[in-house]
Amino acid sequence: MKRIAILGCENSHANHFISAIQKREEFSDVTVVGVYSDDTAAAEKLNEVFGVPVMKDYAEAVGKIDGLIITARHGNSHYKFAKPYLESGIPMFVDKPVTIDEDEAIAFMQAAKANGVKVSGGSSLKQDETVCRLKEDARQEVGGKTVGGFVRAPLSVDNPHGGFFFYSQHLVEMVCEVFGKNPLSVTAKRNNDQIHVLFHYEACDCVGLYNIGGGEYYACRMAEEGATGGRIPNDISPQWYYKEFKEFYDILSGTKEGVDYADFIAPVMVLNAIDRSLKSGREEAVRKIAL
Repeated sequence: MKRIAILGCENSHANHFISAIQKREEFSDVTVVGVYSDDTAAAEKLNEVFGVPVMKDYAEAVGKIDGLIITARHGNSHYKFAKPYLESGIPMFVDKPVTIDEDEAIAFMQAAKANGVKVSGGSSLKQDETVCRLKEDARQEVGGKTVGGFVRAPLSVDNPHGGFFFYSQHLVEMVCEVFGKNPLSVTAKRNNDQIHVLFHYEACDCVGLYNIGGGEYYACRMAEEGATGGRIPNDISPQWYYKEFKEFYDILSGTKEGVDYADFIAPVMVLNAIDRSLKSGREEAVRKIAL
């Protein structure tokens, strides 16, 4: 039996993951030994719905589990929750944003690498079928070389979970998946309830559009001989949750390696560059990662 704990269970990931564990035969060898949240009511709600034990402290399961899921709504809590478990070397799923602070993200992955911790997680939008197809098309240069793109996503800025950072990784991770993990720089500007971001790569640029307060998801790739992609319906989100938990399960089972450490925190560097550009009004370089 594979024992896991879920820390920071205020969002829908915890519900979907536990439901999959309890209802899908393929995950019948997984058991949730405890859930924890700084918001006690969120953890107690999971106990009511799914019967999972509530932990009194986030470090309570150290030495008692085979894998860890961290899904706190505020990215500032992710590294804090992970720290007691890093020396155990167990696989970790970390929700978006991995962290908010660049230095903390690097320290987190350095510790994970040093202890052989395999990681997965980030935005569930990278699991979307359209995004995966566009990524493969770009890799194979379908229609010729990539000459640009357009990605759109909703955004929340007035929230207690990190403000701009709370929801913004969805768009950034779609961009990173399709056009490359490491844009050179970004230029961002807000106009009423929209934030436009120009992602500068060596060979082309991609346009990002955040709709503050709501909106839809789009992902498009422009090639030399045409354009592909389009609207991404968010009513298929259960598929994304399943795919990302399946990825973690395969890592937990030893049938798949974790993602690259530098790639995993690349969105954190991009998000901080966007934040700097919004404040400065200038093009801002994306910090290069050294692990």
